[in-house]
Amino acid sequence: MRTLILAAVAALSLAGAAQAQMGPPDPAAAFKRFDANSDGAITKDEWTAAGRPADRFDMVDADHDGKVTQAELTAAIQKMMQHQ
Repeated sequence: MRTLILAAVAALSLAGAAQAQMGPPDPAAAFKRFDANSDGAITKDEWTAAGRPADRFDMVDADHDGKVTQAELTAAIQKMMQHQ
């Protein structure tokens, strides 16, 4: 049991260190990954297909036109990083 606990603590420590080294998310890379049809906008269907929560789409879609642009995603990520 003690070995299992020590292994879990070590795994969590390594995961935290890896996260710290990764740095902030890259908005351009995220946008490219989410924009499945490469039309320059992310729809709610593309957003949720990428595994993102549907309610977050509405927060990122600043002008509420049903699409997330590169600028909107970048602004949302920057805002998120300021609050950490």
